[in-house]
Amino acid sequence: MSGNTTCEDINVNFTHNFLPPVYITVFVVGTLSNIWGLRSVCTSWNNIGNINIFMLNLGVADLLYLSTLPFLVDYYAHDSKWKFGQPFCKVTRFCFNLNLYGSIGFLTCISIYRYLGIVHPMRVMGKITSQHSLAISALVWLFVIVQILPDMFYDKNDLIAPHSCFDTTSNELTKAYLPYSLAWT
Repeated sequence: MSGNTTCEDINVNFTHNFLPPVYITVFVVGTLSNIWGLRSVCTSWNNIGNINIFMLNLGVADLLYLSTLPFLVDYYAHDSKWKFGQPFCKVTRFCFNLNLYGSIGFLTCISIYRYLGIVHPMRVMGKITSQHSLAISALVWLFVIVQILPDMFYDKNDLIAPHSCFDTTSNELTKAYLPYSLAWT
């Protein structure tokens, strides 16, 4: 077996037929749900407590990603022809990763706060303030941005497919991208 293999068996027609309707559905349901959720968080800000800050950040992370979906629908609906330029492709993929890892971070924070409130209510009562939640949220955003920022330096298209918008990087940079991707994961 040679070290030079290709992925010729991938059914791109399935991708082009499946992803646009899924992305449209996710965009509509996700946008409405997140706006409704953010509205709920804002109207009950004083009643729920410090978790609201994490929920607000979670909603913002979701809306960042949802705002990129119309462009991905266009990309996959038109045979993977990216017409918005490589810088915007990088921003689109950055927003996806920002949402993915930011959501993991904020859901983890919510889970820890819930755990502390249920298992150790007397120990943490009055000790966790909104300033703590704001500081932790800023750290989550900072950690996620630092973690995914190097991805912006990898090309998202290549010579074979100059109008592509790869999730990771071009075929030419795959070997250089692998260590970063493994560390990131």
